[in-house]
Amino acid sequence: MHRFRQFIGGEFCDAADGRTFESFDPFRGTAWAEIPRGGAADVDRAVQAAHRAFTSGEWAQLTPSARGALLRKLGDLIARDAAKLAAIEVRDNGKLLAEMGAQLNYLPQWFYYFGGLADKVEGTVVPLDKKGFFNFTRREPLGVVAAITPWNSPLLLAGWKIAPALAAGCTVVLKPSEFTSASSLELAALFQEAGFPPGVFNVVTGFGAEVGSALVEHPLVRKITFTGSDVTGRAIAASAARNIKHVSLELGGKSPNIVFDDANLDDAVNGAVSGIFAATGQTCIAGSRLLLQSSIHDAFVDKLVALASTARMGDPMQPDTQVGPVTTRPQYDKVLRYIDIARGEGARLVLGGGPATCGDGWFVQPTIFADVRNDMRIAREEVFGPVLSIIRFEDEEDAVRIANDTAYGLGAGVWTRDLGRAFRMSERIQAGTVWVNTYRAVSYMSPFGGYKDSGLGRENGISAIEGYLQTKSVWINTGAPTGNPFTIR
Repeated sequence: MHRFRQFIGGEFCDAADGRTFESFDPFRGTAWAEIPRGGAADVDRAVQAAHRAFTSGEWAQLTPSARGALLRKLGDLIARDAAKLAAIEVRDNGKLLAEMGAQLNYLPQWFYYFGGLADKVEGTVVPLDKKGFFNFTRREPLGVVAAITPWNSPLLLAGWKIAPALAAGCTVVLKPSEFTSASSLELAALFQEAGFPPGVFNVVTGFGAEVGSALVEHPLVRKITFTGSDVTGRAIAASAARNIKHVSLELGGKSPNIVFDDANLDDAVNGAVSGIFAATGQTCIAGSRLLLQSSIHDAFVDKLVALASTARMGDPMQPDTQVGPVTTRPQYDKVLRYIDIARGEGARLVLGGGPATCGDGWFVQPTIFADVRNDMRIAREEVFGPVLSIIRFEDEEDAVRIANDTAYGLGAGVWTRDLGRAFRMSERIQAGTVWVNTYRAVSYMSPFGGYKDSGLGRENGISAIEGYLQTKSVWINTGAPTGNPFTIR
């Protein structure tokens, strides 16, 4: 049993009341780590430490260039320890070592990129229409940021929040998922090694009701950035509104992956499998609705089932494993319930449809339903598992109608050789990201976020740092007459 400690004010510590909880290995179904079970007292300590660092500590005195240098050093340390961090994440969430290894090897780029942006945040001089005044703007950090992250890609999604927040000059209290806290605590050790001042980065572990709520409601927190379910996102947004806090939300999706009859079908089949099964369906951008043009529907389904049925399930640490377990027992049960719901709604099962016998872990067979209508629950609600719904469409108008007939708008895929159609579809689909002839590509350089119920704000790219800044307007009288004090000048 590995035992971890929280990270508050630059030091590792137990929970204030000494409580702990177990983290489970999804492949084996057994506990492997002991995590501190934090509470309101721990949250207050962490937020107070972050507030001190922001207002009066060494961090507050650092130049933007010095902040950037620290971020780049952290990136180097993550690159050095990428294999170790990836192995911890696989142990905690059961995703493939190939996927988590790729994420952790890519993660340093976020800290290099935003480290480079830290000293490029500039204000402007405003060309006023009033004589005798000089006006300029300053871009200043918001303050303490509460970052709340999910269990599917713990460090990658944390990095999307931490890197721009620190580049802007904010300080951070991270609350990782209670299912996958270990890698965040390992990351804290790298912050310590990199030389970040105490309180700049803090990690409080525990449950949403005990840690998340206290963090969201804390009066010294100025921004909440959250990735997770739309239900929790709504509650956070409501709290932020009551307390006048900034908020960014990256929530769920029911993304359409649309294949036209002029597409390269072999590429599209690979894209459909990658879009839903490569991460065991446990990604917010999963292409969980596969829209097929009628003229290719039957042939495509045959190809898709043939490929998906070859998926090798097993130990996610092994390089030849292609589909790993579902990360948590509650999620495993939820996925199986949705499979039963789809059957009850009349969807036609063409592959999978139940638990997989694979060791002692929480495995669900890659599952494909055909003859799905877009009004079925299986097509409207986020399953977050290896379950694909196939919906038939007739033409471009029909595809757009079905694609947009959802509460979500996070991602979408379009497969076509027609360049004009690619541009038309990318314009008309209501989603924050549209991939053409590819799927699930992301970069630290490109904005990511959702339309509609899929969220607020953007992560990655230059626009991400804007979410952690506020604008101050400064007026200097250079010789304007005082005038009448009861009128606006």
